[in-house]
Amino acid sequence: MSPDPQLSPGADLTLATRATDMTGTYLGYLGITLAIIAVLVLLIWLGWRGRKRRQKDLPVPPEVPAAMLEAEPRAAAEGMVIGTVKAGDHLDRVAVHGLGVRTNGRIEVHPEGVAVFRAGAPNYLISAGSLTHVRTDRGVVGKFVERDGAVIIGWRLGESAVETAFRARHASAHQELLAELQSVVRPSDEESARP
Repeated sequence: MSPDPQLSPGADLTLATRATDMTGTYLGYLGITLAIIAVLVLLIWLGWRGRKRRQKDLPVPPEVPAAMLEAEPRAAAEGMVIGTVKAGDHLDRVAVHGLGVRTNGRIEVHPEGVAVFRAGAPNYLISAGSLTHVRTDRGVVGKFVERDGAVIIGWRLGESAVETAFRARHASAHQELLAELQSVVRPSDEESARP
């Protein structure tokens, strides 16, 4: 019959040795996990850098004119600027000029175009002449919501067709913004000819 471990004077030493052995094992697991995370972060960074390099020909969107900052917008909404993607591909995020960054912001509709204000990212103007279409959808890469929960603004950035997605905080602001955007968009002859 084995002695009771509580009565054995070496029992505390045996338990301490086992705990030290397990600590080494757990540290090994932690090291492997941290190495995997570091590799994944590096791959994400390399992918983002490569995307920016491929999109370097996209011009910087115009800044919001100072006069527009003081002007009363036709419609405005607070919410989330989900980001900008290549038109027709909701997973091809535009990485250059911070356009693909998801952030809280505000969209204002003016006769001159759409002012996009973003927290922690550069503001920009989508001029009325560059607007091609407006519609609703479930969102774009990085944020998908309920059906028709995001306003998708189609516009031309240089020679490229892009879409910026915005989700208003309040349903009433969403509807007002959508109606005003539809009144500002002047589709080109090519867009009008589409069925």
